[in-house]
Amino acid sequence: MSDISRQNRVKVGISIGDINGIGQEVILKTFMDSRMMEVCSPMIYGSSKVLSYHKKALELDNFTFNTIRDFSETGNKKLNLINCWDEDTKVEMGQATETGGKYALKSLEALCDDVMSDSMDVIVTAPINKHTIRKAGFEFAGHTEYLAKKFDSSDSLMMLVNENLRVALVTTHLPLSRVVGAINTDVIIHKLHILNESLKNDFNIQKPKIAVLGLNPHAGDDGTIGDEEIRIIAPAIKSANEQKIFATGPFGADAFFGAGTFKKYDAVLAMYHDQGLAPFKALAFGTGVNFTAGLPIVRTSPDHGTGFDIAGKGEADETSFRNAVYLACDIFKNRTANLGLKENPLAVSSKSRDH
Repeated sequence: MSDISRQNRVKVGISIGDINGIGQEVILKTFMDSRMMEVCSPMIYGSSKVLSYHKKALELDNFTFNTIRDFSETGNKKLNLINCWDEDTKVEMGQATETGGKYALKSLEALCDDVMSDSMDVIVTAPINKHTIRKAGFEFAGHTEYLAKKFDSSDSLMMLVNENLRVALVTTHLPLSRVVGAINTDVIIHKLHILNESLKNDFNIQKPKIAVLGLNPHAGDDGTIGDEEIRIIAPAIKSANEQKIFATGPFGADAFFGAGTFKKYDAVLAMYHDQGLAPFKALAFGTGVNFTAGLPIVRTSPDHGTGFDIAGKGEADETSFRNAVYLACDIFKNRTANLGLKENPLAVSSKSRDH
């Protein structure tokens, strides 16, 4: 491989997620294909002992990875690992333990620190267990909220992506009882701006077409089943149109997905988690990618959870994780080209603050 091609490979930082789940299995399976090293330079943030435990459990005797102490030792043709802790760690496959949450957080924090220092280009996160990681001091509903806080961004937007569908969310990990109170015209307009800019800069869609879903069944049926569409959502769409964002709706979610109307749009903005993710996963589960739009860094993850029920059995499908790596690299390259950035956006912003 030439020096030029090495320089063009994206530096992918990978957090291991819960050590008792399928995260490290899908990571290993992804990078067993040596062609991935032509796409990126992957770095796992974890423990060589823990990764070796998973490798042995999967009987991947012929697969090797490169453990490093600093980035000068990074191997160009191997999966790399940097130890985030040295102590022995008990792996209990398929179990939700405090240990699993503790080391998931250690991995994530170490990776984020290196992204902030420009040592990594993008973040790909393996699944965490929200209950166990909270016991380790993680005070967020999920990765999306944590990263928004970590990188000091009010512009985060959760988006699920595959080849044929992009679904973004106005609200994310909220109980349904709090969804209505969290939605207003300004919030929807703000999310539409983030989505519109992401489609242009991250996905190279110059004139994005966005569909906006209603909140109530049948989008309220002209106020018969709720009036949020009339009072909140329609005015937000009108205002967005006036600001040169091509948004349409509100659509009733069931007919919109059932009739395949989503195929006419570049992205869909849903009002709450299950309204957007249930149809997305029905149409694309196992191939989709979770992308956090609006952040100054690129972060993706697979569209599945920790998979405790199949952990250690060799049954996990790595397709979604592989797609998450591909998408992170593609978005980084698109964003770099479209925004004219020659280095990590965080490094640019931090340097400008220093002067």
